[in-house]
Amino acid sequence: MRLLLVEDSARLRQLIAETVQGAGWRLDMAGGLDEAEAALAAASYDLVLLDLGLPDGDGLDLLRALRRRKDPTPALVLTARGAVDERIAGLDAGADDYLTKPFNNGELLARARALLRRAPLSAAPVLEAGALRYDPATHEVSCNGTAIVLGPRERAALEILMRHAGRVTPKRGLETMLSHFEGETSANAIELLLSRLRRKLAAHPTGTAIVTVRGVGYMLRETGA
Repeated sequence: MRLLLVEDSARLRQLIAETVQGAGWRLDMAGGLDEAEAALAAASYDLVLLDLGLPDGDGLDLLRALRRRKDPTPALVLTARGAVDERIAGLDAGADDYLTKPFNNGELLARARALLRRAPLSAAPVLEAGALRYDPATHEVSCNGTAIVLGPRERAALEILMRHAGRVTPKRGLETMLSHFEGETSANAIELLLSRLRRKLAAHPTGTAIVTVRGVGYMLRETGA
Protein backbone atom coordinates (compact mmCIF):
# COMPACT_ATOMS: atom_id res chain seq x y z
CA MET A 1 0.00 0.00 0.00
CA ARG A 2 1.23 3.49 -0.86
CA LEU A 3 -0.10 6.49 1.06
CA LEU A 4 0.38 10.23 0.64
CA LEU A 5 0.52 12.43 3.73
CA VAL A 6 -0.16 16.14 3.18
CA GLU A 7 0.82 17.96 6.37
CA ASP A 8 2.79 21.17 6.95
CA SER A 9 4.08 20.32 10.45
CA ALA A 10 7.46 18.56 10.15
CA ARG A 11 7.07 17.11 13.65
CA LEU A 12 3.63 15.66 12.92
CA ARG A 13 4.86 14.31 9.57
CA GLN A 14 7.60 12.46 11.40
CA LEU A 15 5.23 11.01 14.02
CA ILE A 16 2.67 9.89 11.44
CA ALA A 17 5.42 8.47 9.23
CA GLU A 18 6.66 6.30 12.10
CA THR A 19 3.13 5.02 12.68
CA VAL A 20 2.27 4.37 9.03
CA GLN A 21 5.62 2.85 8.08
CA GLY A 22 5.50 0.73 11.23
CA ALA A 23 2.30 -0.78 9.80
CA GLY A 24 4.27 -1.82 6.73
CA TRP A 25 2.87 0.79 4.34
CA ARG A 26 4.89 3.00 2.04
CA LEU A 27 4.46 6.71 2.73
CA ASP A 28 5.20 9.78 0.62
CA MET A 29 4.96 13.21 2.22
CA ALA A 30 4.10 16.71 1.06
CA GLY A 31 4.20 19.93 3.05
CA GLY A 32 1.70 21.90 0.98
CA LEU A 33 -0.72 21.92 -1.94
CA ASP A 34 1.90 22.37 -4.66
CA GLU A 35 3.97 19.44 -3.41
CA ALA A 36 0.83 17.32 -3.05
CA GLU A 37 -0.29 18.06 -6.61
CA ALA A 38 3.20 17.15 -7.88
CA ALA A 39 3.12 13.87 -5.96
CA LEU A 40 -0.37 12.98 -7.19
CA ALA A 41 0.68 13.69 -10.76
CA ALA A 42 3.73 11.46 -10.40
CA ALA A 43 2.31 8.40 -8.64
CA SER A 44 -0.82 6.43 -7.79
CA TYR A 45 -1.89 6.28 -4.15
CA ASP A 46 -4.17 3.97 -2.21
CA LEU A 47 -5.02 6.64 0.39
CA VAL A 48 -4.41 10.35 1.02
CA LEU A 49 -4.01 11.62 4.60
CA LEU A 50 -4.89 15.28 4.27
CA ASP A 51 -4.42 18.24 6.60
CA LEU A 52 -6.60 21.25 5.79
CA GLY A 53 -4.66 24.25 7.11
CA LEU A 54 -1.73 24.32 4.69
CA PRO A 55 0.72 27.19 4.10
CA ASP A 56 -0.26 27.62 0.44
CA GLY A 57 -3.99 27.07 0.66
CA ASP A 58 -6.83 24.96 2.04
CA GLY A 59 -6.69 21.18 1.80
CA LEU A 60 -10.35 21.20 0.80
CA ASP A 61 -9.33 22.83 -2.48
CA LEU A 62 -7.10 19.85 -3.25
CA LEU A 63 -9.90 17.48 -2.30
CA ARG A 64 -12.40 19.25 -4.55
CA ALA A 65 -9.90 19.21 -7.44
CA LEU A 66 -9.44 15.45 -7.03
CA ARG A 67 -13.16 14.80 -7.13
CA ARG A 68 -13.73 17.15 -10.08
CA ARG A 69 -11.32 15.08 -12.16
CA LYS A 70 -13.06 11.86 -11.03
CA ASP A 71 -10.10 10.68 -8.95
CA PRO A 72 -11.56 8.06 -6.53
CA THR A 73 -8.51 7.89 -4.23
CA PRO A 74 -9.83 7.68 -0.64
CA ALA A 75 -9.04 10.70 1.53
CA LEU A 76 -8.84 10.78 5.31
CA VAL A 77 -8.88 14.36 6.61
CA LEU A 78 -6.65 15.05 9.63
CA THR A 79 -7.39 18.47 11.08
CA ALA A 80 -7.93 20.58 14.17
CA ARG A 81 -11.23 21.80 12.67
CA GLY A 82 -13.57 19.75 14.80
CA ALA A 83 -16.86 21.65 14.66
CA VAL A 84 -19.80 19.77 13.18
CA ASP A 85 -20.28 22.21 10.28
CA GLU A 86 -16.56 21.98 9.46
CA ARG A 87 -16.71 18.18 9.41
CA ILE A 88 -19.76 18.36 7.16
CA ALA A 89 -17.91 20.72 4.80
CA GLY A 90 -15.00 18.28 4.58
CA LEU A 91 -17.25 15.32 3.85
CA ASP A 92 -19.23 17.31 1.28
CA ALA A 93 -15.97 18.31 -0.43
CA GLY A 94 -15.17 14.64 -1.01
CA ALA A 95 -13.50 13.35 2.16
CA ASP A 96 -14.16 9.69 2.94
CA ASP A 97 -13.49 10.06 6.66
CA TYR A 98 -12.57 12.74 9.18
CA LEU A 99 -10.22 12.57 12.19
CA THR A 100 -9.71 15.56 14.45
CA LYS A 101 -6.39 16.45 16.07
CA PRO A 102 -5.06 15.37 18.46
CA PHE A 103 -5.81 11.75 17.59
CA ASN A 104 -4.73 8.32 18.74
CA ASN A 105 -2.29 6.56 16.39
CA GLY A 106 -4.20 3.30 16.76
CA GLU A 107 -7.40 4.99 15.62
CA LEU A 108 -5.57 6.55 12.67
CA LEU A 109 -4.42 3.11 11.51
CA ALA A 110 -7.87 1.58 12.09
CA ARG A 111 -9.59 4.28 10.03
CA ALA A 112 -6.95 3.95 7.30
CA ARG A 113 -7.43 0.17 7.18
CA ALA A 114 -11.20 0.62 6.90
CA LEU A 115 -10.82 3.00 3.96
CA LEU A 116 -8.29 0.75 2.25
CA ARG A 117 -10.70 -2.18 2.54
CA ARG A 118 -13.44 -0.12 0.91
CA ALA A 119 -11.21 1.26 -1.84
CA PRO A 120 -11.73 0.10 -5.45
CA LEU A 121 -9.74 -3.02 -6.28
CA SER A 122 -8.74 -1.74 -9.71
CA ALA A 123 -4.98 -1.79 -10.09
CA ALA A 124 -2.97 1.25 -11.06
CA PRO A 125 -2.49 1.29 -14.85
CA VAL A 126 0.73 -0.16 -16.22
CA LEU A 127 2.95 2.53 -17.75
CA GLU A 128 4.43 1.99 -21.20
CA ALA A 129 6.83 3.94 -23.41
CA GLY A 130 8.46 2.34 -26.42
CA ALA A 131 9.27 -1.22 -25.35
CA LEU A 132 9.63 -0.09 -21.74
CA ARG A 133 7.00 -1.25 -19.25
CA TYR A 134 6.55 -0.35 -15.57
CA ASP A 135 3.92 -1.83 -13.28
CA PRO A 136 3.30 0.51 -10.28
CA ALA A 137 1.52 -2.28 -8.39
CA THR A 138 4.48 -4.69 -8.44
CA HIS A 139 7.30 -2.18 -9.13
CA GLU A 140 8.47 -4.42 -11.99
CA VAL A 141 10.35 -2.79 -14.86
CA SER A 142 10.78 -4.71 -18.10
CA CYS A 143 11.68 -4.40 -21.77
CA ASN A 144 10.09 -6.84 -24.21
CA GLY A 145 9.42 -9.18 -21.30
CA THR A 146 12.97 -9.02 -19.89
CA ALA A 147 13.21 -7.69 -16.33
CA ILE A 148 15.32 -4.59 -15.71
CA VAL A 149 16.71 -4.43 -12.17
CA LEU A 150 16.58 -0.91 -10.72
CA GLY A 151 17.06 0.52 -7.24
CA PRO A 152 14.14 2.23 -5.43
CA ARG A 153 15.24 5.79 -6.35
CA GLU A 154 15.85 4.76 -9.97
CA ARG A 155 12.40 3.15 -10.18
CA ALA A 156 10.80 6.24 -8.65
CA ALA A 157 12.55 8.53 -11.13
CA LEU A 158 11.55 6.29 -14.04
CA GLU A 159 7.92 6.22 -12.88
CA ILE A 160 7.81 10.00 -12.77
CA LEU A 161 9.36 10.33 -16.24
CA MET A 162 7.06 7.66 -17.71
CA ARG A 163 3.98 9.39 -16.30
CA HIS A 164 5.11 12.53 -18.12
CA ALA A 165 6.50 10.78 -21.23
CA GLY A 166 6.90 13.21 -24.10
CA ARG A 167 6.69 16.19 -21.74
CA VAL A 168 9.37 17.94 -19.72
CA THR A 169 9.53 17.24 -16.00
CA PRO A 170 11.09 20.31 -14.33
CA LYS A 171 14.30 19.58 -12.44
CA ARG A 172 12.94 21.18 -9.29
CA GLY A 173 9.79 19.12 -9.54
CA LEU A 174 11.82 15.91 -9.80
CA GLU A 175 13.79 16.91 -6.71
CA THR A 176 10.56 17.50 -4.78
CA MET A 177 8.97 14.24 -5.89
CA LEU A 178 12.04 12.23 -4.83
CA SER A 179 12.53 14.05 -1.54
CA HIS A 180 10.93 11.29 0.57
CA PHE A 181 13.79 8.92 -0.28
CA GLU A 182 16.96 8.81 1.78
CA GLY A 183 19.95 10.55 0.23
CA GLU A 184 20.50 13.83 -1.51
CA THR A 185 18.01 15.34 -3.92
CA SER A 186 20.16 18.25 -5.08
CA ALA A 187 20.51 19.05 -8.78
CA ASN A 188 23.85 17.22 -8.93
CA ALA A 189 22.43 14.19 -7.11
CA ILE A 190 19.50 14.05 -9.54
CA GLU A 191 21.87 14.21 -12.52
CA LEU A 192 23.93 11.32 -11.10
CA LEU A 193 20.77 9.34 -10.44
CA LEU A 194 19.56 9.81 -14.02
CA SER A 195 23.00 8.93 -15.37
CA ARG A 196 22.79 5.57 -13.57
CA LEU A 197 19.26 5.08 -14.85
CA ARG A 198 20.33 5.88 -18.43
CA ARG A 199 23.16 3.31 -18.24
CA LYS A 200 20.86 0.56 -17.00
CA LEU A 201 18.20 1.28 -19.63
CA ALA A 202 20.83 1.51 -22.39
CA ALA A 203 21.57 -2.19 -21.89
CA HIS A 204 18.10 -2.95 -23.30
CA PRO A 205 16.36 -2.03 -26.59
CA THR A 206 13.73 0.11 -24.88
CA GLY A 207 13.18 2.49 -27.79
CA THR A 208 13.35 5.40 -25.36
CA ALA A 209 15.84 8.01 -24.22
CA ILE A 210 16.05 10.28 -21.18
CA VAL A 211 16.79 13.72 -22.56
CA THR A 212 18.15 16.65 -20.57
CA VAL A 213 16.43 19.88 -21.50
CA ARG A 214 19.13 22.29 -20.43
CA GLY A 215 18.04 24.79 -17.82
CA VAL A 216 14.56 23.25 -17.58
CA GLY A 217 14.48 19.57 -16.67
CA TYR A 218 14.24 16.09 -18.16
CA MET A 219 12.03 14.23 -20.60
CA LEU A 220 11.53 10.59 -21.51
CA ARG A 221 10.91 10.38 -25.23
CA GLU A 222 10.44 7.51 -27.63
CA THR A 223 13.24 7.13 -30.18
CA GLY A 224 11.57 4.59 -32.42
CA ALA A 225 14.77 2.54 -32.38
